[in-house]
Amino acid sequence: MASGSYRNGGPKLSAKLDRQHSAVYSTPKASAKSRPPATPATASGLRRSGAGNPASTPAGNKGDAGVPGRVRVAVRLRPRNAEELVADADFADCVELQPELKRLKLRKNNWDSETYEFDEVLTEFASQKRVYEVVAKPVVESVLEGYNGTVMAYGQTGTGKTFTLGMLGEEDSAARGIMVRAMEDILADISADTDSVSVSYLQLYMETVQDLLVPGNDNIAIVEDPKTGDVSLPGATIVEIRDQRSFVELLRLGEAHRFAANTKLNTESSRSHAILMVHVKRSVKGRHDAEPGLPTENGNASRLVSSLRPPIVRKSKLVVVDLAGSERIDKSGSEGHTLEEAKSINLSLSALGKCINALAENSPHVPFRDSKLTRLLRDSFGGTARTSLVVTIGPSPRHRGETASTIMFGQRAMKVENMVKLKEEFDYKSLCRRLDIEIDKLIAANERQQKDFEDEVERIREEAQSRIAEAERNYMNSLENERSKYQKDYMESIKTLEKKWRMNQQISSNDKTTVEHDQCLEKTCNIEGSTASKSEEIAGVRQLLQNERLLQESTEEEVNDLKGQVLHWKNLEAAASAEIIKLRKLQDNEANQKQKLEEEITILKGQLVQLSIETDETRSRFDRGGSGKIVTGLDSLMSQARHSQIRDSGNGPKASIAKLFEQVGLQKILSLLESEDADIRIHAVKVVANLAAEEANQEKIVEAGGLTSLLMLLKSSEDETVHRVAAGAIANLAMNETNQELIMDQGGISLLSMTAADAEDPQTLRMVAGAVANLCGNDKLQTRLRVEGGIKALLGMVRCGHPDVLAQVARGIANFAKCESRASIQGNKVGKSLLIEDGALPWIVKNANNEAAPIRRHIELALCHLAQHEVNAKDMISEGALWELVRISRDCSREDIRTLARRILTSSPTFQSELRRLRIEY
Repeated sequence: MASGSYRNGGPKLSAKLDRQHSAVYSTPKASAKSRPPATPATASGLRRSGAGNPASTPAGNKGDAGVPGRVRVAVRLRPRNAEELVADADFADCVELQPELKRLKLRKNNWDSETYEFDEVLTEFASQKRVYEVVAKPVVESVLEGYNGTVMAYGQTGTGKTFTLGMLGEEDSAARGIMVRAMEDILADISADTDSVSVSYLQLYMETVQDLLVPGNDNIAIVEDPKTGDVSLPGATIVEIRDQRSFVELLRLGEAHRFAANTKLNTESSRSHAILMVHVKRSVKGRHDAEPGLPTENGNASRLVSSLRPPIVRKSKLVVVDLAGSERIDKSGSEGHTLEEAKSINLSLSALGKCINALAENSPHVPFRDSKLTRLLRDSFGGTARTSLVVTIGPSPRHRGETASTIMFGQRAMKVENMVKLKEEFDYKSLCRRLDIEIDKLIAANERQQKDFEDEVERIREEAQSRIAEAERNYMNSLENERSKYQKDYMESIKTLEKKWRMNQQISSNDKTTVEHDQCLEKTCNIEGSTASKSEEIAGVRQLLQNERLLQESTEEEVNDLKGQVLHWKNLEAAASAEIIKLRKLQDNEANQKQKLEEEITILKGQLVQLSIETDETRSRFDRGGSGKIVTGLDSLMSQARHSQIRDSGNGPKASIAKLFEQVGLQKILSLLESEDADIRIHAVKVVANLAAEEANQEKIVEAGGLTSLLMLLKSSEDETVHRVAAGAIANLAMNETNQELIMDQGGISLLSMTAADAEDPQTLRMVAGAVANLCGNDKLQTRLRVEGGIKALLGMVRCGHPDVLAQVARGIANFAKCESRASIQGNKVGKSLLIEDGALPWIVKNANNEAAPIRRHIELALCHLAQHEVNAKDMISEGALWELVRISRDCSREDIRTLARRILTSSPTFQSELRRLRIEY
């Protein structure tokens, strides 16, 4: 047999070079056999990824260049099934695998074949574990490092795509597919305390995105960010995963809702593309040293703020896509509805092939918008994700054409280059929670210190006063005792001297009388004797006086000593007073420090408010809601999946708002709407909006004057955030018919119209349009709405062009048209529709076939209601609405709207006449 030829020509590569291809996530060396040689100009610009991990991108650096990485492609051969063993028993397989060289040969006939190279070639004996390790594990590891990743299976129906990706392995653990094994690795690597994993499970069926976890959610809109081009599905159900068992239960639930059919090629042929989205959020530690601290009022980073830097989180997404199999109608035997499904599948796969061809050829235009499948996979091919593709083929020579087409799809995909980017951002919510905790701790510690300081000052003051009082009492007692003692001694001494003096005087008097009667001679002797005696007495008196002086000096010394003690106690008193003054100064200093601390806390609170506002504004760009009721928090999945954890997480924000409502009181919350502080006013109106989302609170809010306050905010405030949140709260209150009349009575439609005319933010316009749309559903308010400019306001908001705003406008027009139709049937309305008189019909016709399903559904319903009234028929024909009614009657996805359109076309004489004139049979 002749040797096989290569698809692109060129000499054979050595087996040594091919064995150097690594199984890790790196770009294999290209062969001249599989790709044409690059010119010097193109070779220099060709982007390839290295074997190592790309450098980390700093948080918040959205403009950083990514790391190039080629799409990796592996081919897997399915073994022959029972039918092929019988039918193809006499024929050889159409492919020959060379796994050691990473090649396969596709036989044209018995003597000619073509050789192709892939990143990995998996034989029919390859285990599920082997397939996961070479195809998906490198992508999962990249996702855990913070990169987006995609794993996709492509091939003919019945070649094992769902077996490769979605097998649960409940009976045989070795048969577990890529989805189950990937989640096992993710849960094993993350931390339950700081990281989180959540999943969405969807299917793309007949060009509609449907939720496999909530079957009622059967028309999810695809939203693209106009700045970054990122694609999101805000209407999809997101479930947080805690363990492997709950994940397997979700997969089983999703597979039960997936469309499948029995064809000639496969008894369980998938009729939709299944898409599993795994969102991984991980905290990054050790990155704060180089980050600047938050500035305080004086420009310096405080120790408190520097220790509370915002944590960094990495958000990545793993997308696992199980494509429906391509098939030929003559081989699959599809007919009826199955045939329509096959056409839709082949069209979406054809659009995917066109996009990959354009990317492989570096075409300036890539038709991503030709199909919802290509829009969803925009990041996987030519985007920022690491992508790994496994193409599945069968061995039967009867299906050689399908096998060749699958192989060529894989070859073209290998030429697609992606720019892989690391996605990091600051976790402001976690920072706010940490700052709240630290502030509470600081306040509590400051209060404890202040209390301890005041207690200590009071204790010292009482002790000093007690000591001073005791010293004064002791001093006075001692002084009084000494004074009494010395005074008593002194008086006794005086009395003794006086007594002695009188005795001496008496003796002297007696002696003198005796001397006068005695003889002179005797007198002389006596005089001499008495003189001697008196001299002795005088000497004794002198001695007593000397003793008295000494006693007086001793007394004065003791008095001086007591005075010194008194002076000492006075000095102690002065020292105690000085200590008290010092303590008072310390108290004043502590008061100043407390004031500074409170100022710092106020600054931190202001920064917290700013961070909260920035977070709300960032989240509002992704917040999508098509109904008239604006609800905060997550919707829960409990009725289908019965997961209590999801139920608890969905009720968290509502429970916190209810708790605030009970603790603070509605009247106090409403009074904050008139605060002069803009931040307080914004937070108050957000709380009122959250309360208004609950029907149980709406009557209380209206009775307390909340509706009047919200309308006054629309009139008086110039803040865009206040307008947006207040309009959302009014939209919630407008769900009640009684509240609708109150809103109209208080001039609400005029205020909403003024707000819409001045607003530029799409979210504000969406809230205003939702409120007006709710008012349009009241039969009693039709004329007043038109007179006060409600219809003009709705049509004026279409200038924004945002899908969410247009959806609310379309809903309002549908509500208005429905009320008019009902009034016409009941005989309460005559004449042409007010919508047509206000010029709404051209816009309705223009958007009747809008790409967004919510807009299209409301417009189709509005057209049907307008057409029910015969007086509107001529205007609708002149504006081209008849053609849209014909299209709706044939192509509308909703059976009830199709039936209504058919009934109108067959029952309206004007429409029938126009159809006959145009020779259109209906």
